[in-house]
Amino acid sequence: MPRSRSQSDGLLDRSLVFVTGKGGVGKSSVTAALGLLASKAGKRTLICEVDAKGDVARLLDCEPSGFEATEIRENLWLMSMNTEEALREYLRIYLRLPVVAKLGPLAKTFDFVANAAPGVQEILVVGKLCYEVKEAKYDLILVDATSTGHIVSQLASPKGISELVRLGMVKDQVAWMEDILYDEAQTSVIVVATPAETPINEALELAGRIDVETEVHLGALIVNKVMPELFSRSEEEFFTSLQDPKASKVLDKVVAGDIGTLLKGSNAALDMRRCAAPYVERLMSSAGDTPVALLPLMFGVGTGMKLVRALSEALSAEWDELLWRD
Repeated sequence: MPRSRSQSDGLLDRSLVFVTGKGGVGKSSVTAALGLLASKAGKRTLICEVDAKGDVARLLDCEPSGFEATEIRENLWLMSMNTEEALREYLRIYLRLPVVAKLGPLAKTFDFVANAAPGVQEILVVGKLCYEVKEAKYDLILVDATSTGHIVSQLASPKGISELVRLGMVKDQVAWMEDILYDEAQTSVIVVATPAETPINEALELAGRIDVETEVHLGALIVNKVMPELFSRSEEEFFTSLQDPKASKVLDKVVAGDIGTLLKGSNAALDMRRCAAPYVERLMSSAGDTPVALLPLMFGVGTGMKLVRALSEALSAEWDELLWRD
C-alpha cells in the first residue's frame, strides 16, 4: 500500500499537488475548494485544469481560462493545459526558437513522435507544471488532473523518458523534473472517490499503482459526497416508531399535513448512509498510513462558489491538521 508520511506534512504547504479520481466523484470541486482555502490563507495559488473542460472555472464563477494564467481573485490564478502551447513555450525557452505562429509542420512532426513514443505528450504536461514550480511565481500549484485511467502515465513520464534518453539536454531537463516530482516535500497526489463500490475500488487500485509504478507521494484519499449522520441511534428508533400507521395518523392531525414524505426522507437518508458505510470502511482499513478525509454530501447548497465555499469549510473543519504543517 502507499508509502507512509509524516503527520506534520501539510498538503497545502507543498509546491505541487495533483487531484485525481474517477469521473463524477467531484475532483474538480475538491481542487477548487483547496484552491480557495490556500488563497484565503495568503498563498499565491495556481489551479491548472489539465483537460481544459472549464469545470473549475464554472465552479469558481469565472470565465474559462487559457494557457496563460489569469488571476480570478486575490492570490488565486487559473490556467488550462494545452500541449501545443506547452511545446511552443518549451521551444522558446530552451531552444531559443521564436515560435510566434502556428507550429505547422513542426506540430505534425510532434504528433507523429508523440504517438510513436510513449510519454512525450505526458512529459509536456508534467514539464510545464514542474517549470512553474521551478520559476517559483506561486506558493502552490493545484492540478485538476486527468482521471484514474491516465494519471499514472503522466506521473511516470519523466522516469520513462529518462530511461529512454541517456545523455544530453533532454536528459538533464528530465532530471530536474524528477527532482521536483519525486520529492514528497514538494509534490503529492490526492485521490478522490465517492462512497460506492466502483469509485472506492478504483481509488484503491490507483493508490496501489501510484505506489508501484511511480515515485510520486500519495498524500491523501478523500471520500466525497458522504451522507452525514443525521440522527443518533435513539432518533433513528424514534423515526421508525413514527411509521406505525396509528402513530402516523395521530401525527398527521397534529402537524395538519401528511407526515409520510418526511418519514420517507429520513428512511432514504438512513439507507444511503448504511449502503455507503461498508465501502468507506473498506477504504479506511486499506489506506494504511495514508490519511483519509470524508466530505459530506451538500444538501441544498447548489453549484458554483456556494458549493466550493461549503466544501472548503468542510475540508478545513475536518482536516485542518493535515492541510498545513504544524
